[in-house]
Amino acid sequence: VQLQASGGGLVQAGGSLRLSCAASGRTLSRYNMGWFRQAPGKEREFVASTIWSSTSTFYADSVKGRFTISRDNTKNTMYLQMNSLKPEDTAVYYCAADPTSTWKYAWWGQGTQVTVSS
Repeated sequence: VQLQASGGGLVQAGGSLRLSCAASGRTLSRYNMGWFRQAPGKEREFVASTIWSSTSTFYADSVKGRFTISRDNTKNTMYLQMNSLKPEDTAVYYCAADPTSTWKYAWWGQGTQVTVSS
């Protein structure tokens, strides 16, 4: 399976972006999926996740109330709507899929850069 993240860019603080993660090679409708990010000089961190049925979502405290994760299984695509962006949200954002329902992400996208200017 290949995951392709897109939608990153440069935005001013307070602005919005929507990231997409398109999958090919396998249907992701039965897999938990998530977004992670890695800022320069920092370790990769969890941002948000959704279980395969989309009935539950989870967020890092730092993005709760500002970011929304969603998925369209008919399009084999996951999204991350990011509002009220802050400079500290600047990072490379990665999407990932958990094929075993154990929250162990085995498949990763290539990342998309998000830069928030102050």
